[in-house]
Amino acid sequence: MNNSSAGPSSKARAGASQPSESSLKRKRGMFQKDLQHMMYGFGDDSNPLPETVALVEDIVVDYVTDMVHKAQDVATKRGKLLTEDFLFLIRKDLPKLNRCTELLSMNEELKQARKAFEVDEEKLAREGDV
Repeated sequence: MNNSSAGPSSKARAGASQPSESSLKRKRGMFQKDLQHMMYGFGDDSNPLPETVALVEDIVVDYVTDMVHKAQDVATKRGKLLTEDFLFLIRKDLPKLNRCTELLSMNEELKQARKAFEVDEEKLAREGDV
């Protein structure tokens, strides 16, 4: 897929501090298996056409790359890229914002549960040594 729709901001980033064009080339097909499963989950055939999967992959990679560049632009004032920069970018798209906040809170809950499990495991190991 052509990256001409990215606008002039993508050309402005291609300065001396950025990696060369050849080092930015990604490995094609890296997400194809995951995308096939996702497409099937959303009602597509269990084995979609390879061209369709490649097109969806290009669209997703372009979208994510564009979002990361925009988040970097937002974060330049602070000098550090944070999760909140992405939430700021999607603040007007309520379904995406709600889903992201839900996933972030679930991730935090999982971290706390793992931490509690590790502490319990350490206590059991100490008690077994006594």
